[in-house]
Amino acid sequence: MSKPKIGIIISSTRAARFADKPAQWILEKAQQRGDADYELVDLRDFDLPFFDEVASNAWVPSQDPKAVAWQKKIAEFDGYIFIVAEYNRSITGALKNALDQAYVEWTKKPAAYVGYGSVGAARAIEQLRLINVELQMVPVRQGVHISGSEFFTVWGGGKNEPMSAIEGPVGPSVNDMFDNLVWWTNATKTAREDDVRQAAE
Repeated sequence: MSKPKIGIIISSTRAARFADKPAQWILEKAQQRGDADYELVDLRDFDLPFFDEVASNAWVPSQDPKAVAWQKKIAEFDGYIFIVAEYNRSITGALKNALDQAYVEWTKKPAAYVGYGSVGAARAIEQLRLINVELQMVPVRQGVHISGSEFFTVWGGGKNEPMSAIEGPVGPSVNDMFDNLVWWTNATKTAREDDVRQAAE
C-alpha cells in the first residue's frame, strides 16, 4: 500500500488569524514522522462561494468551477487534520461552507483536530465532529486543545512565544493524535481500496 496523504486544513480566513502559527507547527511535527505525506490546505486559496448548488454532490455533480476545484483538492487526501478556530462557540462560517461544498470526497476518511483559544476550541470541535459523522467521516478520539495559559503563551495578543514553548504540556497530545489518525488513515485507505477492487471484479 502506498503512503497515505493527509491534508492539514486551515479553517480561518481572517487576515488577522492566529491559525498559521499552529498550522506550521503541526506540519513540522508531521514531517518529522515519515508515516504519511502531509500538506497544508488553506481555505483562503479557494475563494469558495456560499453553497448554492442544486444539491450535495452526493446526489448531483456540482456546477461551480470553484466548488469542483475544492472537491478535487479534498479528494487527493486519505485523512485530514482540521486547525480549528472557535467563533461564538462554533466553527468558522468558512469551514462550514467548505464542508458543505463536498460530500463524496470526505466519506470513509478519518479526521483529527487541533483547536486553539480560551477553551482550546473544544466546543467548536464537538460540533465539527458531528458534521464529520454526517459526512460519513471517522473522527478520531485524540485531539489537541491549545487553551488557557498555553494559548496565551503563544498567541500574538499574549506573550507571542514560539510554539516550542508549550511542547511540554501539549506535545504528548500531539503524538497521540498523530498515532491515532495514521492508524485510522491506513485502515480506511485499505478498506476503500478493497471496495474499489471488489467493484471492478
